[in-house]
Amino acid sequence: MPFTISGLPVEDFRPLFDLDTEALAARGILRRVATAKPGFPCRIGLRDAEPGETILLLNYEHQPADTPYRSAYAIYVSQSASETWSGRDTLPSAMRGRPIALRAFSADGLLLSAEVAMGDGLETAITRQLATAGAAYVHAHNAGHGCFVARIDPAPSAA
Repeated sequence: MPFTISGLPVEDFRPLFDLDTEALAARGILRRVATAKPGFPCRIGLRDAEPGETILLLNYEHQPADTPYRSAYAIYVSQSASETWSGRDTLPSAMRGRPIALRAFSADGLLLSAEVAMGDGLETAITRQLATAGAAYVHAHNAGHGCFVARIDPAPSAA
């Protein structure tokens, strides 16, 4: 089953980088500098920030559905992200080399199925989760830390 993985919209976060430390703190956001790679995966460009890059650590509501599965958690976004990553049937670097928890949801935000995969098995697991009866989309999370990575949607069939 073809799929599309999308990072978060850059325009949603760009204004945050203009805020001073106090204004960020009032929103529960921390400004940091990436100190290692891997370790600070940007949810816009879906890649790890390079050491020395300015990043923001913030709480992001990735599952806004009004169900028991409504969810928000910490994510990083990099100031150097200039565009939102999107790819069809390909994995972004932020999903490579890490165990990824995949969670299939119905259109009304109910959890239908979940599994953890890594490496060569990740694309097959994504296809399997999207094929779950009633699945509308899949959320990918870092299995260890639990951070939201990206949304995965079925892609239209190629014409």
